[in-house]
Amino acid sequence: MLFLYLADAIIIIHFGFVIFVIAGGLLLLRWPRVIWLHLPAILWGALVEFLHLVCPLTYLEDWLRERAGVAAYHGDFVEHYLMPILYPAHLTAHIQIFLGGLVVIINVIIYGWWILRHKHRFRHAQTEKQ
Repeated sequence: MLFLYLADAIIIIHFGFVIFVIAGGLLLLRWPRVIWLHLPAILWGALVEFLHLVCPLTYLEDWLRERAGVAAYHGDFVEHYLMPILYPAHLTAHIQIFLGGLVVIINVIIYGWWILRHKHRFRHAQTEKQ
């Protein structure tokens, strides 16, 4: 039973990581140092989608499920958990590339907004000093 709980914990961590990759840039607005965690996470998330890789957390979850006596699923985390929620069709290479591109676009927008906001604050601070 412990292995099954650990596998479920991995699912929660995995899902949290996916959310962090997609929208973690919003945390920059409150905690700018998060950039050092978020940029590598974006890179990893996009590479997994663009190169059709399977995240090591998926392998860990499968291993834990097998130890618990439950059949492991085939494919990757996105295909097994997120795709049934977001799309009715099976995961294809084109959809994975789309998802990877979506991650990049969302984060380019967030980071662009953050950079513009800091530029504005910097300029405002400079004019107040003079």
